[in-house]
Amino acid sequence: MAEGARQLDETPESATVVVIGAGPAGLTVASLLRRCGIDCVVLERRSREHVAQRQRAGIVEARAVRMFESWGLADLVLGGPPHDGILEFRVDGESHLVDDSDGSEGPGARLCPQQVLVQKLTAAHLADGGDLRYEAADVTLHDLTGDRPMVRYRSADGTPHAISCAFVAGCDGEHGVTRTAVPDGHLTAHTLDHGIGWLTVLADAPPPAHPLLAVSPQGFAAHFPRGPHSSRYYLQCPPDDDPGAWPDDRIWDALRTRLADPALTAGPITDRETFRLRGLVNEPMQYGRLFLVGDAAHIVSPMGGKGMNLALYDADLFARAVRDQVRDGDDTALRTYSERCLRRVWSDQEFSHWLTRTVHDAGDATRCGPFLQRLARARLDRLFSSPAAARAFAELMTGLDPAQDRPASTGR
Repeated sequence: MAEGARQLDETPESATVVVIGAGPAGLTVASLLRRCGIDCVVLERRSREHVAQRQRAGIVEARAVRMFESWGLADLVLGGPPHDGILEFRVDGESHLVDDSDGSEGPGARLCPQQVLVQKLTAAHLADGGDLRYEAADVTLHDLTGDRPMVRYRSADGTPHAISCAFVAGCDGEHGVTRTAVPDGHLTAHTLDHGIGWLTVLADAPPPAHPLLAVSPQGFAAHFPRGPHSSRYYLQCPPDDDPGAWPDDRIWDALRTRLADPALTAGPITDRETFRLRGLVNEPMQYGRLFLVGDAAHIVSPMGGKGMNLALYDADLFARAVRDQVRDGDDTALRTYSERCLRRVWSDQEFSHWLTRTVHDAGDATRCGPFLQRLARARLDRLFSSPAAARAFAELMTGLDPAQDRPASTGR
């Protein structure tokens, strides 16, 4: 063994928590731990510039807004205007406005693109003295079932590092190193492929008055705000479609047709890509002292905007669990972390699946058949006409479901 390696093994750094990944999940974990006075190190394989520009989700739901508020972080990390609580469904050109606020007290959802949240979380964490290390390569995890796991990596200049810690937070997404560090046989992956593709388009074009979901015989389309002068569009397409098959003119023609808006204002398209709508849940979300957070544990179809918000929910539960262990020596929340997270995960998976099937099946009957199309249209009719159905939809959209947030009863 080389002398440098021996020295590295003898004198590793020490931290209570090592957070792998500096997206919304990892930065939220780190920020909440700092609020508790718990030291952590964040490792991110990409550059700060790359992470700060990743375009993803656009709405921070009410539950997550209130979570940040409870930690005293809302004013620091949430950008964008409040969501007015109105969602527009446009079915064959006919508009239906649905209130997706459940009427509960407290602040509502915020129109906050993921990159804005990440930028603000990064700035707040660094201003608070946080330890955030970018371009960390060759990250490996060791002794996850022992008392002090070890995390090894190489910094941008090639220098090897090792950090001994009490806990590892795996916040590095589906394809990150933390999930793959779990030995075979310890995780069960539940998957679903919807058989549906989306072309997602980012353009410098006026946002809609309200987030818009459109059903038409030509297929599903959506229009969401991504800032005062920017919009995100979605177009249903074959799952393996090539983005190159969608030149600008074809995109705008399809959007005007499916959104039933012949006067839709076009703008420069800055990004386009296709992806498959699918669901994934890894159970359990813990292995030894490794805890999976966000996309490392679950992927949700974009319908309903649950992906990033589930990650924020996981981060909150994990940070509170570590706080209880470090401050009070109480490991109850850590032992039940996976169980509590998965209650919310499966609830949101079900809602996302329901909404995904409804808006896609209600459109082009050549894909699902006329029977399923009529069932989907019946569900939409019920949503538009039944106050009870509208209230249930609003509760699930808002992200507030007290039955899911209560810890399991321990009896007497």
